Amino acid sequence: MAKVLIVDDAAFMRMLVKKILVQAGHQVVGEAGNGKEAVEKYKELKPDLVTMDIVMPEMDGISAVKEIMKIDPNAKIIMITAVGQEAKVMEALKSGAKGYIVKPFQAPKVIEEVNRVLSS
Repeated sequence: MAKVLIVDDAAFMRMLVKKILVQAGHQVVGEAGNGKEAVEKYKELKPDLVTMDIVMPEMDGISAVKEIMKIDPNAKIIMITAVGQEAKVMEALKSGAKGYIVKPFQAPKVIEEVNRVLSS
């Protein structure tokens, strides 16, 4: 079981990801609605894994990944992205993200990627 921080500006997306992770036995220790909040919550909660949306207000997911990697170079972050954002995904991976999930996603794909990143 991993402690997970879910970051997405859409509450329903956070709820969806949370439901999938909890059903798979993980513990959601926090949620954030933008990148700035994500960085603060990461410092406070020290989660095992972060799911991070790319497009958000105040601070986008890529900037948040860069900030979190400064705090913890071993952070495990999975980007959640809409179709057609391949360039942003590549930038996020170069910045330190360990994996990605494309929306709309299915629960088995989310769990598979979470388990892959956690075991790496």
